[in-house]
Amino acid sequence: MRQLTNKRILLGVTGSVAAYKAGELIRELRRAGAEVRVVLTRSAAEFVTPLTFQALSGHPVNAELLDAETEAGMGHIELARWADCILVAPASADFLARLAQGRADDLLTAVCLARGVPLAVTPAMNQKMWANAATQANLDAMRGRGVLIFGPDSGEQACGETGPGRMLEVPAITEAVSELFTTGSLQGRTVLVTAGPTREVIDPVRFLANHSSGKMGFSIAEAAQEAGARVILVSGPVNLPTPDRVERIDVISAEQMLAEVQERVVSADILVAAAAVADYRPVQVATEKIRKTHDRLQLELVRNPDILREVKRAHPRLFCLGFAAETEDLHAHARAKLIDKGIEMIAANRVGAAAEDAEGVFGSDTNALSLLWGEDCVELPLAPKAKLARQLIASLAQRFDDWSKRTNGRGDNIVTLPGNRN
Repeated sequence: MRQLTNKRILLGVTGSVAAYKAGELIRELRRAGAEVRVVLTRSAAEFVTPLTFQALSGHPVNAELLDAETEAGMGHIELARWADCILVAPASADFLARLAQGRADDLLTAVCLARGVPLAVTPAMNQKMWANAATQANLDAMRGRGVLIFGPDSGEQACGETGPGRMLEVPAITEAVSELFTTGSLQGRTVLVTAGPTREVIDPVRFLANHSSGKMGFSIAEAAQEAGARVILVSGPVNLPTPDRVERIDVISAEQMLAEVQERVVSADILVAAAAVADYRPVQVATEKIRKTHDRLQLELVRNPDILREVKRAHPRLFCLGFAAETEDLHAHARAKLIDKGIEMIAANRVGAAAEDAEGVFGSDTNALSLLWGEDCVELPLAPKAKLARQLIASLAQRFDDWSKRTNGRGDNIVTLPGNRN
């Protein structure tokens, strides 16, 4: 169940006697590594109290559509943006009917309409209600809109009847949710990811570096692994745990990172260069600590190798995605780098004062990206970096698939750009 590590699951609980199972479901999801928040319908609160779910999830329970305590009173939008997945368990016949109709007359249905993430429902009702043509028509309508239906089970029911309609058991639901994050879009591929900053030594106690936390690169490595890829992560100095089933190589300097990438890129299909590599390093490294004896100190710097450019030139058939962190003219600078380095895609984000209003600064848990390739651009709005990484990998996998079909995997004539049309 490690696929749920750091995933954000929004659990909707509706009015069914099976609501008592939602408490154990919260426990199981959290054991699998997920963060869980609960949306409770009014009828569900008749079966299990909000305090129970608050204690089990570690978060206040959300119940009201119009809540003055939430930002701008739009809690449904905030929750929809927060979630990586929405799971309704149990899902009553009434809730399924309202969802199928596109209703938004309570918080849970409004969140479901405002979502941009997978939605799964686990029906729980009497077997005759389940078999009713109206219920089946509602389910068909939801399937046509991409809603996932987990279950139901068949067996003895609370009403004393026997048949289909029981909510799936908790382990089965947790397994089904975990599979949502294993897409297989990069199955059989090897993805090489660089992440974090580099450090360029000045003397035994000082170095040049930048503010990169490595969070975006590590999230990308995890998302690529979830997509079925073998992932090799070359990381500068960061304080982050290694994603599950990812091979990690730690480096310090830009030259070390280049050497490790060059050694491993021969087995890679895709390179994602998310590291914030230092542009310069000292010409000379002092063997002893530099003493504070003068009012000014001059350091002579030499330019570091451009890892992405050098690797792309040496391996023109390698699919490459670069990153551009910019303080101004985001798209213009990013597209210039795309052309200059001869790569297939670039992900651009604002940093510094230009990003502070959106919290998309170094070290934060959120970001927003512009994905550019050829003459196209897709905007990925502000979101948690883990969620953003999965969106990025989904787009990258599609671009890689298109590129492979167009070039037969050879990488010839792969970029259509002004001044480089084939």
